[in-house]
Amino acid sequence: MSYDLFVFDPNIAPRDRDQFIIWYKQLTKWEEPRDYNSTEGTTGNLSAFFDRLSRHYPPMNGPNAYQPEIHSKNDGGALRFWERIFGVRKRAPSLEPKLNEAFITDYSIAENGIYMAFAWSINAEAYSDVVSAAIATGVGFFDVSGGNGVFIHDRDQLKELPIL
Repeated sequence: MSYDLFVFDPNIAPRDRDQFIIWYKQLTKWEEPRDYNSTEGTTGNLSAFFDRLSRHYPPMNGPNAYQPEIHSKNDGGALRFWERIFGVRKRAPSLEPKLNEAFITDYSIAENGIYMAFAWSINAEAYSDVVSAAIATGVGFFDVSGGNGVFIHDRDQLKELPIL
């Protein structure tokens, strides 16, 4: 089970709640002829939102997917430098902090929206970071997993949401 959030192009999505839910349900049937792991062909600022958020929440799938075997390797040249300084390899500091794998996120990228499935263990942090990135990039926000199902089109309204 995941904690799910959705951002959308506010110039495309309906503003009426009932119409929005119909639009959202149609979009999340995932019937568009596209690569749902790519921001190519997205509308509005969705690509900018993805670029901003995926720095801290790397994608689970697609060309930029988190790969533990790559991220766990240290740069050989830097290791040789530390071996020369300290004489032993084990004293070399970690060159890259270990990513908490709970932050790896399942993105489904449609033309007019991005669906994100986060681990429940990071739901409060993910919520805050998604709202912050939505404010910064001017995309709309829908709390899919939230009991109240908040959906907001306007940046000024997003600023009123609690950022945990």
